[in-house]
Amino acid sequence: MDDVFDLSKFDEYREDNRREVKKARGGLPGSLWETYSSMANCSGGVIILGVTENEDGGFHTTGLKDAAKIKKEFWDCVNNRNKVSINLLTDADVSTYTVDSDVIMVIRVPKAERAQKPVYINNDIWNGTFRRNWEGDYHCTASEIKGMLRDEPETTMDLTVLE
Repeated sequence: MDDVFDLSKFDEYREDNRREVKKARGGLPGSLWETYSSMANCSGGVIILGVTENEDGGFHTTGLKDAAKIKKEFWDCVNNRNKVSINLLTDADVSTYTVDSDVIMVIRVPKAERAQKPVYINNDIWNGTFRRNWEGDYHCTASEIKGMLRDEPETTMDLTVLE
């Protein structure tokens, strides 16, 4: 995951399928959870709080008013099964940095294992499961969700030898 976020390359980054920035000046943005779900269900990635996207696609920091409070709120939500179906993170996955005198928070979201998918939000598998395409989070279709559920077991149907 280090290739997805390296503070020394901050000025080179743009939003894509593995990076998402959110202003978060007033607290945790509600859209954070859709991004968490989509990244976990796809290839993983980083969510960077306290940053906005410029018109040219570059980033600039806005900072977090109270990083400690936002971090506490984040951990409370990600561990709440009514908000998120599974917490994939460890303490090492959430870090704060100072960039140009602004504090930002970087949340490294790993790709969920097959047995953990689908990762969904708001206790609603059918309306709370997302996937990541380019720099957007999109609702999964019922077929995509059924496919994740079908592929949960260690040995999927397509790995079974037929007589």
